[in-house]
Amino acid sequence: MTDETERTDLIAELAAARAALVAAADGLSDAQAGERPTASALCIGGLIKHVAAMEDNWLRFTVEGPAAMSYALPDGVTWADITSGTAREYPRWVIDHQNQFAMQPGETLAGVLAHYEDVAKRSEEIIAKIDLSTKHPLPDAPWNRPGTVWTARRAVLHVIAEIAQHAGHADILRETLDGKKSA
Repeated sequence: MTDETERTDLIAELAAARAALVAAADGLSDAQAGERPTASALCIGGLIKHVAAMEDNWLRFTVEGPAAMSYALPDGVTWADITSGTAREYPRWVIDHQNQFAMQPGETLAGVLAHYEDVAKRSEEIIAKIDLSTKHPLPDAPWNRPGTVWTARRAVLHVIAEIAQHAGHADILRETLDGKKSA
């Protein structure tokens, strides 16, 4: 397989995964996009926001390395404090991550989708240019094994898998909202 064929395949699979996710929002009102119709705290608009942020972070990682994904904690705060909910202070990235999963006041589904389209364009531009064999260590975080190194290719494959997983979640949410099933 040539490098150009691989890029084309990755971009096409990324677009297909995105389309499956975004289809779950087709025809929804802003209120419906923010509804949490299951026992989960997830909503369709929030899933799209989360996926856009995740895709943006991982594609920036392919270019910038671990600096694109800093998980720094305030002085005196531990990972145990964060995961137990007892931290005296939460870093901005934790708050932003939590807010990704919900439609915030003033947000619209159209705005969320437009932002995701912008992220998708940047991702495709990066994939078209980057050496897919470029390697970077994963950022320091408890969910990453120390010393693990990923190629740009691996990061893109991770993004595709993550989007596909969340598209499945969105399908369940949509079917619960109004009975609409994906094709």
